[in-house]
Amino acid sequence: MLLVLELVGIAVFAASGALAGVRARLDVFGVVILAMTTALGGGIIRDVLLDVSPPASLRDWRYLLVTAVTGLVVFWVHPHMAKLRRAMLLADAVGLGLFTTAGTITALELGAPAYTACLIGMTTGIGGGALRDLLIREIPVVLQREIYAVAALLGAIVVVLGRHIGLPQGPTVLAGAALIVTIRVLGLWRKWNAPLPREL
Repeated sequence: MLLVLELVGIAVFAASGALAGVRARLDVFGVVILAMTTALGGGIIRDVLLDVSPPASLRDWRYLLVTAVTGLVVFWVHPHMAKLRRAMLLADAVGLGLFTTAGTITALELGAPAYTACLIGMTTGIGGGALRDLLIREIPVVLQREIYAVAALLGAIVVVLGRHIGLPQGPTVLAGAALIVTIRVLGLWRKWNAPLPREL
């Protein structure tokens, strides 16, 4: 079940990367590469920081296959994707929750300190999207608008605190993921943004 959820989350992130590639008018190769970068980038950054070599997503062919197929599908049917925008945003929020909490647990299991695990968990969730934006020469969304990174960090903190006080791992991970999804969905619905500098 965990593998299925991970693959679903990867497919959603790959679709968002592929759509960004289509909007940037990349060719089919560029769209697929952007899909792979978005879906797998956060996990690869996590594994590099934790000295896991080679990264997990490069050791299992299913991860690469799902991202490549998703990128190709989006390339050919992208005009119809606009109808699924709300479903994609919800799925993206769920993916963020799953990736962040999984990254946090992975860091803790490998002996990372609590604060490091929180940061690595957050990076796992947002890293792929940041790389996507950089590749198409945009300022990463997480740095300029929407409640995204903050939600991921809060969810990671919940996972670390739950582990610290000895709560069962399953419910703690679910609570952290649910918090991330709730904050993300509320932020989209209420159009929340982090504070910006005053006018210069």
